[in-house]
Amino acid sequence: MDDDALLAEQMAYYRAGAAQYDRPYAEREELRELLAAVDGLPVAGDVLELACGTGQWTPRLAARARSVTAVDAAAEVLDLARARTASVPCAVRFVQADLFAWQPPRRYDTVFFAFWLSHVPPERLPGFWNTVAAALAPGGKAIFIDDGPAAAAEEEVLADQPAPAALRRLDDGSRYRIVKVFHDARTLADDLTARGWSARIRAVAAGNYIGIAEPPTADSA
Repeated sequence: MDDDALLAEQMAYYRAGAAQYDRPYAEREELRELLAAVDGLPVAGDVLELACGTGQWTPRLAARARSVTAVDAAAEVLDLARARTASVPCAVRFVQADLFAWQPPRRYDTVFFAFWLSHVPPERLPGFWNTVAAALAPGGKAIFIDDGPAAAAEEEVLADQPAPAALRRLDDGSRYRIVKVFHDARTLADDLTARGWSARIRAVAAGNYIGIAEPPTADSA
């Protein structure tokens, strides 16, 4: 697809910047508040975490889950996630895989992803939601957290790219393009409803949103 090179650069950014990944969580109070918000979300049963990064969210999920399967494409962040979750109370299994190619081998009660949906190119969004739906057991829920439109003011947004994109810089001066789609909560909910999902998405402080969605049932599909 036209966005392959952009996604490859996005992957290179997260691999090269693994050591810097956690810095915003230490510096930004709103991110710590979002982490705490997980305790009030309907996380339960066997959990699949997509794009787990360095595992910032994984211990919160593990505290509520029977098991966690955490997937990311970058070995460098997975190494940090494994160290972070070494003493969590439930079994956590890590999988290194490209989320645009990987298919879950089983179904889960909860599929969770934080700050990943904004990295999915619009042309790949239908396929992504199909993957999430296929990963959910009957009655299961997708729970997701991400940046809304207000967060665009904090990014170096790029024009004329194969997908909505921003420029990110690392401490060594290297520069990388990443996919960055700033979904509006209401528009995203309407899009999911049009796909047959039941979705509740609310805007929260600092321009973020939290969504809970259930896929179409076999009767409604």
